[in-house]
Amino acid sequence: MCQGSETIAQVENWNRLDICGERLLCTGSLTSKEPSRYNRELFHRIYNESRKAVLMKSKSIGILVKPKFPEIKNTLRDVITWLRDRSIDVILDTTSAALLGERGGYQKTQLASKADVLLVLGGDGTMLNAARLAGERSIPILGVNMGGLGFLTEVRLENLYPSLERVFANDFVLDERLMLRTHIHRHGETVAQGVVLNDVVISKGTLARMIELKIEIQGRFVTNLRGDGLIISSPTGSTAYSLSAGGPIIDPAVQSLILTPICPHTLTHRPLIVPGAVEINVTLTSKDDGAMATLDGQVGVAITQGDAIAIQTSEHRTRLIRFPESNYYDVLREKLKWGDG
Repeated sequence: MCQGSETIAQVENWNRLDICGERLLCTGSLTSKEPSRYNRELFHRIYNESRKAVLMKSKSIGILVKPKFPEIKNTLRDVITWLRDRSIDVILDTTSAALLGERGGYQKTQLASKADVLLVLGGDGTMLNAARLAGERSIPILGVNMGGLGFLTEVRLENLYPSLERVFANDFVLDERLMLRTHIHRHGETVAQGVVLNDVVISKGTLARMIELKIEIQGRFVTNLRGDGLIISSPTGSTAYSLSAGGPIIDPAVQSLILTPICPHTLTHRPLIVPGAVEINVTLTSKDDGAMATLDGQVGVAITQGDAIAIQTSEHRTRLIRFPESNYYDVLREKLKWGDG
């Protein structure tokens, strides 16, 4: 017998839908166990609402900060006091605890497993770190911009407390962002892997020398690229390094991947947008010391001739807390100064 929202809350991602599929079918919302695009979108809408309800019942917040911001210590102390005054459980990592002189604190990798929501006080780099930490749980993230461009940080510092009030009043939406899963293979073995929100960058070393890459999509040969490297980005990452390299801006709702060459030797090599369901394989064919695969600009892996990098859409999503009155185009207009001058 179906249990409605209880059933939905038990499902952590679409790949586990086969476990609870029969009970979900009883609601009349899904017409098939096959994850059609319509059913997938419907499922995520229902799932997001259940996650919001669970979140507000538990009221535990993990806080991530960028400690180098000048005002971060006072801001962190004030927001912790504000939360604790409202009987909200605050979970700190070791960096935040040390900043305030408190004992304890958890490793960053443990934070997402213990919190129901992540509050990020920093910039887009801290948000990218939070997205990777959230990993399989995909818990909601509220970003507070402490300075810089801030495409991902939704809230200005002066609006921190009104925004928190709205979160606890369920007055928000969850903006799901596609993530990339990458594996780096060497001689048939996986030597590194990770899940990223923005991009995977394959680039040359310190010498002013081009690298050569073989690019395949779904096992089919596309091209051999000579240049400074290649960016494989998500729609979220389209406003990061890819944009600087001449790539297009992609609305995050578009399920796609972008391949953007970095200073290609052949000028007809242009950015390429492909469906989000494909697997991209890039092999380093040249012999270059210092070539790197960089994940979200924060984790670097040295690669050598013959190494293959496989990139595809992750089954997990980053869930960003947004407010109904804001939209993606407002962010673009503000951050990129469209219409100014």
